[in-house]
Amino acid sequence: MSIPQRQVRAGFTDETITVYQAYPPSIAEPALVAGRFVAPFKRERMTWVKPSFRWMMYRCGWAEKPGQERVLAVEITREGFEWALGRACLSHHDPDRYPSRADWAALLRTSPVRVQWDPERSLELAPLPHRSLQVGLTGPAVVRYVDEWIVGLRDVTDTARAIRTRLRAGDRDGAAALLPTERPYPLPAVVAAVIGAS
Repeated sequence: MSIPQRQVRAGFTDETITVYQAYPPSIAEPALVAGRFVAPFKRERMTWVKPSFRWMMYRCGWAEKPGQERVLAVEITREGFEWALGRACLSHHDPDRYPSRADWAALLRTSPVRVQWDPERSLELAPLPHRSLQVGLTGPAVVRYVDEWIVGLRDVTDTARAIRTRLRAGDRDGAAALLPTERPYPLPAVVAAVIGAS
């Protein structure tokens, strides 16, 4: 069965969805203790969340890139996730979504959420033909994320390293068995239209 070009795939329950972020220990450890992001996490900066574990692994290099040595699974409310997507602007101009480049640029300046569709990654982190969603939160969206949406934080760095170790040993099946389960997320139609989902 072919995968739609732009489809959100994630781990989720009836109430929550899991997104991933990677940080240095100086940010990850206080967050894990507090159960939410606290200083030195900066609310003033845009923060990107990723529903795809493999895309997170591509971004952080299996938790080996400097400043991204700790991978966190952040469980947030589906209500919050959909609030964010419903107020998002694509990070690039799409003539099918916006009447003009000027309209898109104006929305980009004022939207608290930015989304982009990047090639999903294989277990070996090679690009795949379908896309994966990245969500950038800023301003009021970051405040809601930190103060309202987060249900729990888990450190999944050991999982990332175990998968990497098995891949390097040539045990692809063993590595694949450790991947978190992800399935198509049932986006409301109005939200799917905003972010240009297939």
